[in-house]
Amino acid sequence: QVQLVESGGGLVQPGGSLRLSCAASGFTFSSYRMSWFRQAPGKGLEWVSFITTDGGRTSYTDSVKGRFTISRDNAKNTLYLEMNSLKDEDTGVYYCTKGNSPPEGQGTQVTVSS
Repeated sequence: QVQLVESGGGLVQPGGSLRLSCAASGFTFSSYRMSWFRQAPGKGLEWVSFITTDGGRTSYTDSVKGRFTISRDNAKNTLYLEMNSLKDEDTGVYYCTKGNSPPEGQGTQVTVSS
């Protein structure tokens, strides 16, 4: 059974940092491109970033370029999202996904507020 468990969210002031983690199980993690999505209050799901199977290529939505870094540890079956210089508009629930699948986990709440 596929499980994706996100963690690391919290309340942070503008300009602060957080590191999200996504622990994967139930599938061959190293065989899947992985992505982060987020959903702001009252808005739809937004793609944030993806990383290829070996971590060799990454991509980001324009609003987070230069501030967020996606990475993965295939030995630990874990996906990460390092978020720096956080802004109010980064607030939302963050989800990790495998391949082209929709979010399956509970997500982790990120709140950026002073």
